[in-house]
Amino acid sequence: MGFFDSEVVQQEAKQLFEDYQSLIKLGSDYGKFDQEGKKIYIEQMEAIMERYHIFLKRFELSEDFMAQMTMEQLKTQLNQFGITPQQMFDQMHGTLERMKSELENKS
Repeated sequence: MGFFDSEVVQQEAKQLFEDYQSLIKLGSDYGKFDQEGKKIYIEQMEAIMERYHIFLKRFELSEDFMAQMTMEQLKTQLNQFGITPQQMFDQMHGTLERMKSELENKS
């Protein structure tokens, strides 16, 4: 069975994408959130980033041809911006850390 033939993988990918899209949509009102709402939003973004990181690690470790091709496509796309997948996660983490720091400074 191929990597993408797994119902678990398909469901997880679908759920991760839907959760991420919902959170991004919600984030458009981030400036209107109170302190606690901002804290919860940041925590949820961190959780999604962790899920995404784990999901991509599965691709990376898989011996399935399509999984390997997907990782290569992601690397190629990110390379156009001059970054690696790890740098992408580091930048996301840095952004969330700055958001947390701003919240702490306003407390």
